[in-house]
Amino acid sequence: MTQQFSDEQLKQRKHRQNLLDDATKELNEWTGENEAVEIHLFRMFSEVFKRHQKDEADALFIVGTKTTTPSLAAVSSAPVKPWLFSRVLALLGFSFGLLTLLFLVFHSNKAVPGMIFIGSLAVPFSLAIMFFEINVYKNISVFQATEVFLIGGIASLVATMVLYEIIPSGNGTDLMSALAIGFIEETAKMLIIGYFINSFRLNYIFNGLLVGACVGAGFAVFETSGYTSQFGLVTLFVRSWQSIGTHTIWSAIVGAAIILAKERRKPVKGKTIVRAKFLRFYAMAILLHAAWDWQPPFPFLNAFDLQKWLIIILGWIVIFVLINAGLREVRTLQGQRIIN
Repeated sequence: MTQQFSDEQLKQRKHRQNLLDDATKELNEWTGENEAVEIHLFRMFSEVFKRHQKDEADALFIVGTKTTTPSLAAVSSAPVKPWLFSRVLALLGFSFGLLTLLFLVFHSNKAVPGMIFIGSLAVPFSLAIMFFEINVYKNISVFQATEVFLIGGIASLVATMVLYEIIPSGNGTDLMSALAIGFIEETAKMLIIGYFINSFRLNYIFNGLLVGACVGAGFAVFETSGYTSQFGLVTLFVRSWQSIGTHTIWSAIVGAAIILAKERRKPVKGKTIVRAKFLRFYAMAILLHAAWDWQPPFPFLNAFDLQKWLIIILGWIVIFVLINAGLREVRTLQGQRIIN
């Protein structure tokens, strides 16, 4: 009986693995490679659980200048293993905890603005730091990333409001309305991402992931702050954990798609956004966004936030495929043999 149960478990596990392989192979074909992508979650985040010296963190933060940007030959094509983002998340989480203590124990309403700011910032900003770490080219400085995070986040909100004035969006809960909102917000962020890619003259997939993540993170922080001010602190707690798989991830996908579609060392142009390499991932970001807002007539999807978790998982699968494409790009540019 136990052996039969174990065999059944193995069959189910193999079936899930086959589904994952099929999904990653299809997504990887969009990047130009006809193979499934192996996702090694624990390997990628293995450095998170190790001790690191302050000098290691300092070294990560000083990249992107003329003297600290490595040559292409010196760029690493090894699997990325970000860790500093977890320390940033812990720092912001601890700060939020202290502010919450101040609010609950001492009933100080003066702590509320700080809670809104830190709570909105913690997850999206930490994710932006993660994409900063995995930009193996180290050609974007902290100052540039902060500029994209702040100016890009606000500018994308402005662009969103302009598009909302032009395109009717409805209530945001039915399918067509959710699609309209997904299109409006992802298009607004795409315009700003394209601007910064041109402004910084960026040419690599990891660059697109980082710029997209910074724009999306800024968008998420300011949007969550606004919703929390309007609907209360409960909104902050919900949107904070959910942001592990929303705007930051979706915009990173769009940023990488722009790089995939544009010509090497040429600026982003109108023809860039009509190429299949861009449109597929752009449509994926819109659909993920729309699925997030949509309220489907299936009650079981609301149990344990199943709908949200499925969208988060799918979004991260796309990110892992694009990271793999980024590492493959490094090896190709360095003239190395591509090994999956």
